[in-house]
Amino acid sequence: MSLIVIAFLGGVFTVLSPCILPVVPFVFARSDRPFLTDRLPLLAGLAGTFALLTGIGVVGLAGAAQLSQYGRWIALATLAVFGAALLFPAVAARLTRPLSSLADRIVARSETQGATRRIASSTLLGAATGLLWAPCAGPILGVILTGAALHGASWHTAAALLAYATGAASSLAVASSLGRRALDRLKRSLGVGEHLRRAMGVLVLMTVAAIATGLDTRLLALIPGAPTNGIESRLVGVLKAKQPQQRVPIMRVSLPAALPVQGRLPSLDGATTWLNSAPLSTDELRGKVVVVNFWTYSCINCLRTLPYLRTWAQRYRDDGLVVIGVHTPEFGFERDTGNVKRALANLHIGYPVAIDNDYGIWRAFGNQYWPAFYIVDAQGRVRFHHFGEGGYREAEDAIRQLLADNGKTNAARDAQAVQGSGAQAAADEVNIGSGETYVGYRQAQGFASPQRVMHDAVESYTLPTQLALNDWALTGKWNVGGEAAVSAASQARIAYRFHARDLHLVLAPSADGKPVRFRVTIDGAAPGASHGADVAADGSGVVTSARLYQLVRQTDAVVDRTFEIEFLDPGAQAYSFTFG
Repeated sequence: MSLIVIAFLGGVFTVLSPCILPVVPFVFARSDRPFLTDRLPLLAGLAGTFALLTGIGVVGLAGAAQLSQYGRWIALATLAVFGAALLFPAVAARLTRPLSSLADRIVARSETQGATRRIASSTLLGAATGLLWAPCAGPILGVILTGAALHGASWHTAAALLAYATGAASSLAVASSLGRRALDRLKRSLGVGEHLRRAMGVLVLMTVAAIATGLDTRLLALIPGAPTNGIESRLVGVLKAKQPQQRVPIMRVSLPAALPVQGRLPSLDGATTWLNSAPLSTDELRGKVVVVNFWTYSCINCLRTLPYLRTWAQRYRDDGLVVIGVHTPEFGFERDTGNVKRALANLHIGYPVAIDNDYGIWRAFGNQYWPAFYIVDAQGRVRFHHFGEGGYREAEDAIRQLLADNGKTNAARDAQAVQGSGAQAAADEVNIGSGETYVGYRQAQGFASPQRVMHDAVESYTLPTQLALNDWALTGKWNVGGEAAVSAASQARIAYRFHARDLHLVLAPSADGKPVRFRVTIDGAAPGASHGADVAADGSGVVTSARLYQLVRQTDAVVDRTFEIEFLDPGAQAYSFTFG
């Protein structure tokens, strides 16, 4: 929604750019004619033609980017040409010659229309004006095209283009009603728009360079939640509101009578390496039913899906099912292949896992969520997808149906219930009153210490006199970074007022790998029977590796509780709380 508003405002301010000069004579030529039968049809034709032409360009650009790796380079080259056109007027003039010629022919045709067909004539003239305007529509269009190149065309893209066109048409409508004096004032303001246009051309070219070199994906992996923040918001730089959660909790799904074809299985070539398998290609997987699961090993929602994925991989392996885990990191430590290998061993995952550190497979699928899985038939067509936890029965029904379609009748045998243990056990949905909470300052919410957070610097913090539900605070010396807070001295503590059966915290040992001892309390006392899988009954535990730690699993009635963890050694890295 924010991009749509920005696009509309960008269209409104198009009148400050020299690009508008070829359009102005057509608009002012009809400034003395009736609005409904002359000016409004002209503006409608202008907006419609612009939205159509640029929409076709966006779809083609995004389609090429998603088609293959070669298509992606074609898309980037096209975007580079667009950025050069913004930066250099001579390039824009050369590119616009074919459209200008077409516009001249349409203008000539519109002038032959009789007086009784004024509306049609004005609309046709507006279409010609749109042709003149579309190639140099300004910087916001560059942002929209960049977003489409990265993430694919969508209704958001179409809405942003229409908003841009509507904004520009609205400003032209106001200008036409003011008369020719407005044109003189307009000319005095053109320099501002030209400087903005050139600056955004530079930004578009820088974005192309970042995408081509893979710099964008390396940065995305270091920024929590970044894969779905969209390149548009990073370019415009004004969207500072709360970011949507990318780890998706339980979602409901129903299986249709016939599974629709949702697209082709994208290339898996984006993997930086493979674990538990040699590299797999779409050609090698032809003839198999495939489950592609996007996950990351410290994500609690992902962990709770693993019992089902492991069971499906074993239960239907002889029937031709292949389960592939695509490990796409959220935190920096998840990019370490050694950490992922240890996680696979601890989680008893034996099926193939593609390491997607550069987000190549993530982008090929157009995925935005952890966890997510896509089920592909033996012909390489995506037939079912699901985001978040849940939907396991429907997913297994889809697997069985696709295996049966592939001639595997044994797949119809009875399926036993699946149950996980520890952190992989199903969540207590009814009693979850707390949500995922990041400790690093980039996405931190609910911080309640009286002191202001000092970014990337050691500071002493204290607890407030009372914590409200879902508030948390630090006490002792901490260095709060973008991803995590690091305890800078012993006895540093974190307190959290929560409502859930389970409490988890993503932790890592000190930077040099030395283990960090900790002690947990609930409402000021040792957890006892309510201790988590990584904590003893007396509340003691040790951070030995970077992963998710289950610290609380309540056995009594779930009510509001105050959790505290005290780190007895310095160097502990705390990333995010999750609940279940």
